[in-house]
Amino acid sequence: MIGKVNDDLFRRAILPHTGAAAAQVVVGPRMGVDAAVLKIGDEHMVIAEDPVFPGPTTSPEDFGWITVHIGASDVAVMGIKPQFMTYSLLMPPGTSEDYITRLVRSISESARQLGITIVGGHTGFYGAVTVPTIGGITVWGLGKEVVTPAGARAGDTIICTKGAAIEAAAILACELGDKLLAAGMAPELVDRARRRLREMSVVAEAGIAMTAGGVHAMHDATEGGLARGLWEVAEASRVGLRIERSRVPVPEDIRLVCEYFGLNPYEVISEGTLVLACDPRKTASLLTAFREAGLEAAVIGEVVPWPEGRCWVEKDGQTSQLLPPPVDRFWEVFFDALALKDESRSA
Repeated sequence: MIGKVNDDLFRRAILPHTGAAAAQVVVGPRMGVDAAVLKIGDEHMVIAEDPVFPGPTTSPEDFGWITVHIGASDVAVMGIKPQFMTYSLLMPPGTSEDYITRLVRSISESARQLGITIVGGHTGFYGAVTVPTIGGITVWGLGKEVVTPAGARAGDTIICTKGAAIEAAAILACELGDKLLAAGMAPELVDRARRRLREMSVVAEAGIAMTAGGVHAMHDATEGGLARGLWEVAEASRVGLRIERSRVPVPEDIRLVCEYFGLNPYEVISEGTLVLACDPRKTASLLTAFREAGLEAAVIGEVVPWPEGRCWVEKDGQTSQLLPPPVDRFWEVFFDALALKDESRSA
């Protein structure tokens, strides 16, 4: 198994073991909910934690940006502005001082741009670590209004931003772009996919959505992609879904990357794709706000009552059940392709 633990293991081995009970916990550990919510006085505190590691060719500047935005996105989708963070930087012995300096500067600058204050953390060298790794970034913020993936209501509009498979396409293009070019993919499309590395964030659109109003649920489509993100919102909210597959944006560069590697773009990791359920009376103004900010967004379906189930609707009107993928095949494809690449270099 690579990636997050499956639902069954989470429920059996992790969820029952959460230490002491506390009255301040509003939202605790749940599958598909990436941040906790505590009630502190008359405000809500939202806290999120993530590990982050770089690809073999990821620059320290990109690694720092991704680190901050991954942590901040998990807070932003709960309707709260990220305000503070800590992080643990774990490095193999021999990591150069130049790399460390560039990475730390990037983390600091990325946090500054989002208005986040770094208030602590840990930095050290360890023999068990093979690449510089953020063992954990913790981000939190406080505010009055909280949105969770459990708030979707029948009749809501479902919107997604940017499109499917953002993260999968970006990482594969960055690390294995030579394979795509050799297969005949246009260089400008490979470059476009590579640039999506800096689209792996939903901080901006989550903030826009909260300002526009009418938002009932938000979720970042990470592991398992859009399909899992949609299913998790429906599961948490105890509602059904009708999603029109043809309305889900799959930009050409992403489509070609997924086709080459045999990946379903709806079922692979997509940090940067915001899934949002909103009051239909707010749909037009929300889409306008996204467009004015230069963010692509599309209505892809609607929330329906629980008994109506969850389905994909195809162009011809045929339907199929919308289920979370049992595994995110991105990791298998990614690591297998890197292993073959390393073998060819050493041959």
